[in-house]
Amino acid sequence: MAPASWFPYEELADGLRILREDWHLNVIEGESLHAIDGPFAGSDELRRNDIQRLFDDPNVRAVFAARGGYGCYRIADDIDLTSLKANPKWLVGFSDVTVLLSLLHNNDIVSLHGLMPRQFGDSARAASLESLRKWLFGEVPGNYVVPAHSLNRAGYAKGKLVGGNLTMLVNSISTPTDVDFTGKILFIEDIDETLFSLDRMMTQLRRSGRLANLAGLVVGQFTDMRGNQSLPFGKDAFEIIADTVSAYSYPVLFDFPAGHVEFNLALPIGQPVELVVEAENARIDFLSTGFTG
Repeated sequence: MAPASWFPYEELADGLRILREDWHLNVIEGESLHAIDGPFAGSDELRRNDIQRLFDDPNVRAVFAARGGYGCYRIADDIDLTSLKANPKWLVGFSDVTVLLSLLHNNDIVSLHGLMPRQFGDSARAASLESLRKWLFGEVPGNYVVPAHSLNRAGYAKGKLVGGNLTMLVNSISTPTDVDFTGKILFIEDIDETLFSLDRMMTQLRRSGRLANLAGLVVGQFTDMRGNQSLPFGKDAFEIIADTVSAYSYPVLFDFPAGHVEFNLALPIGQPVELVVEAENARIDFLSTGFTG
């Protein structure tokens, strides 16, 4: 289903083929895949009813957001999770879908921050797609190992993995999808923001105390960030983030391959993980939750 922005239905052709023919899944298509209401894939009511029907259906084992864009923010507060709590299933998506991932986390339901079907047919994203497939079919990786980055801060942390798109996390503060970061390992990524906006969002998190009690921080990809030619910021995205969290002592992993990039590893939002940052490399170790999809 499409919980946010609309798109031409034919762009789903490769994704639907992979789900049906390669993964041998019985695909139920939501009404929102064919709906348009301004920038949205149908009205708020249609999109909310679409995801509610799939959450409530006991035969559905995973719900895929076809794309992000904008719109999840408008429907998150009126979704009834009673059936989903009784019969957990994966919700898959990222970017604007972060709001729904946060909603599920706040109700103790693990979800997947990962590639969406509109992107499945892109051959450059094959490794990302395989990462998602493994999580969905119970072939959970033991860990993800990434190269060391010069801005990393060494250390060890254990806690639930939370987060996603930074803009959506900041815009959720003081709403029902606001996430308590205390003792958590926070993952952040974003796209097409100015460096001033990034600094403003990170400073807001710092000023509100949201960064002080993290167990650890995983910094994903900040794609297509924009500077201001008349007033250059003087730092890149990673440097801005590093400066913001410089007063704290928890481990920080930079340049993790997740976000609005071709190599976008699937991450289980709400699952306990271990973060290990060392001089040679860094890794995220996955701990069992009892739910494998």
